[in-house]
Amino acid sequence: MDINKIIARVKAILMTPKTEWPVIAAEPATVADLYKNYIVVLAAIPAVAGFIKGSIIGYSLFGISYHTPIGAGLTSAIVSYALSLGLVYLMSMVIDGLAPTFNGQKNQVQALKVVAYAYTASWVASIGLILPGIGWLIALAGGIYSIYLLYLGLSPTMHSPVEKSGGYTAVSIIVAIVLSWIVMLVVGTIAGTGAMMSGMSGTTLGNGVGSVTIDKDSSLGKLDAWSKKMEAAGKQMETAQKSGSADAQSKALGAVMGAALGGGDQVEALPPEMLKPFVPDSLAGLKRTEYSAERNGAMGMQISEAHADYSDGADRSLRLEVTDMGSAKGLMAMAGWATVEQDKETDHGYDKTYKQDGRLVHEQWNSEDKRGEYGIVLGDRFSVKVSGRAESINEIKAAVASINLAGLEALKNQGVKKG
Repeated sequence: MDINKIIARVKAILMTPKTEWPVIAAEPATVADLYKNYIVVLAAIPAVAGFIKGSIIGYSLFGISYHTPIGAGLTSAIVSYALSLGLVYLMSMVIDGLAPTFNGQKNQVQALKVVAYAYTASWVASIGLILPGIGWLIALAGGIYSIYLLYLGLSPTMHSPVEKSGGYTAVSIIVAIVLSWIVMLVVGTIAGTGAMMSGMSGTTLGNGVGSVTIDKDSSLGKLDAWSKKMEAAGKQMETAQKSGSADAQSKALGAVMGAALGGGDQVEALPPEMLKPFVPDSLAGLKRTEYSAERNGAMGMQISEAHADYSDGADRSLRLEVTDMGSAKGLMAMAGWATVEQDKETDHGYDKTYKQDGRLVHEQWNSEDKRGEYGIVLGDRFSVKVSGRAESINEIKAAVASINLAGLEALKNQGVKKG
């Protein structure tokens, strides 16, 4: 995987699609090449953006703020990412199958090309979901532009007559909408929720395709380093496909997913009993009234969570959540690379996200009902969050500080197998 080539291709397909589609159509490629060298990277953007918005920044409407729990947010991101990878392939099968109907030529690789590169606009524009207010407009514009890219790309790739492109596109989009709604339904059901390009200093994009340089310390530089770790997983996928073994292909897919979401590493989440020492019997002078911990996994990926409620039996109550992102720590690392920031003030409080001492922090306070939340990310892997009713946000911050954060952060390499 060459991150320079990915950036150049994104830039070219978005800025000069009419001249880029013939180039794409003529390029030799395989299904595995397209996935490991393009799709696995671009398809991760909506998952990362959705996770940042839902679990880090949160949603606000009519004065009510909501944050998707870290565990649910990660589950949603992982499931949506996995289904997106599958959706691209399903759409390519549909476009390949429709080709003769519109006087085109069936070719699975070319069909995957047209889907992957047409989706580029939608994937990139999904970064806008992070922005308050206008984010959905940016995402919508990206979706519309993707339809235009598909319209331009069908003739060069599938060799259908230009005059047939309108109908070919319309039928394909109808199928895509149906499949996308199914994906959204599955993600919402599994995750139980209804619901990066900033900070890239050091990155230079020239006017001509290929004139791209990357500072290794910038966001894209770190992404480039991550992409190199994906090479081994990609090669494993190729070998598995050539073997014809369904079991080998399943394991290879799990390896690719684990490497992608783990930032290039395979990660085993901490067992629940290792999280318990970071959940004290009392917090901010409040007695612990309930405790639970669990580790869940799928497709070779794992996440561990511990929850505890604290109360004085009257007005004061707090909830502590300690989460080991495990196999999905790469999502949190990407959130850190994106240097997500938000600072919003209201008549009764504030809501802000920022980085402090290299750690991603989110805090929220409502002075009217004396409710707040303070969360911090440790080692790009662990999330510690305290929320509830208190006298002030400082009380909630002190509760987080009383936890052995350094001890938890010291476990960031526990169970990590370097890619």
